[in-house]
Amino acid sequence: MNETCGNLIASTEGMRRLLEMANRIAPSSATVLIQGESGTGKEILARYVHARSGRGDQPFVAMNCAALPENLAESELFGYEKGAFTGAVSQRCGRFERANGGTLLLDEISEMPLPLQAKLLRVLQEKEVERIGGSGVISVDVRVIATTNRDLAEMVREGAFRKDLFYRLRIVPLTLPPLRERRDDIPLLIDHFIQKFQSGRSGDIPRFIDSAMETLLKWPWPGNVRELENTVERALLLRGGDVMGPELLLLDTDMTDGPSESTALLVGMTVRELEERLICQTLKHVNQNRTHAAEMLGISIRTLRNKLREYQTEGEAMAQDGRP
Repeated sequence: MNETCGNLIASTEGMRRLLEMANRIAPSSATVLIQGESGTGKEILARYVHARSGRGDQPFVAMNCAALPENLAESELFGYEKGAFTGAVSQRCGRFERANGGTLLLDEISEMPLPLQAKLLRVLQEKEVERIGGSGVISVDVRVIATTNRDLAEMVREGAFRKDLFYRLRIVPLTLPPLRERRDDIPLLIDHFIQKFQSGRSGDIPRFIDSAMETLLKWPWPGNVRELENTVERALLLRGGDVMGPELLLLDTDMTDGPSESTALLVGMTVRELEERLICQTLKHVNQNRTHAAEMLGISIRTLRNKLREYQTEGEAMAQDGRP
């Protein structure tokens, strides 16, 4: 059975399990941490959870933590009183107050500065905010959903993210798989996007010919569902009839590593050189996510770190010796 919500198409077993978990936890007020690569649909999943909660008819407020500098992020979250700082010519409610009774999405939570993380943790624990320049607290009833495309556990180990906040956000962890790991969903997503972009238009529904579909199914999709959606929209705009061929896809081959570069075993290379190439290519494939790379390579994260440290040391030694 397939389930659809926006761009969330669930026909693969992993996606069905994910939506089953989302449905189970939606009625609660527990904080949710949604992890996944860029373009996998994290905000759509957040809206899915909100819509199926008891807060579905209440505000859904989103804030991109990477889009604002630290001083502005704090005022956006908590609000401020008139005269609190230069330019505060009137009172302003923050995102927490605006989301009262509903859901607050903190997108790219990994980019939130450490001092602001401490203040966010207090709000989550106390369920009250204090506007900048204010003298009293304001009670808020807000469900927080955070998203990230980075490995927060690794950031905690590196001291770049608060451990207490990580565990406070991770009461319910949801991980969206990349599109390359759910290829059976690709035809369904393509049909969904064609219907979306052709909605309200008369005439036959356009379709991709077999060679185009084969290309779409084999493409690694580094930009995930967002890249697929853009590709379908572009093909629909460029088509001259009701059938679309591979020449309309205009996929960016510079953004991926072709098989000849990423998997070819070159005669004359040492095992050590092949190992380094494999590790570097795998890291590139997963956007430098070391935990994911280690899992794909079948080694521990500690072994991966040691290998990378070894390559760096050797590179520095070669540079000192004047070797290329």
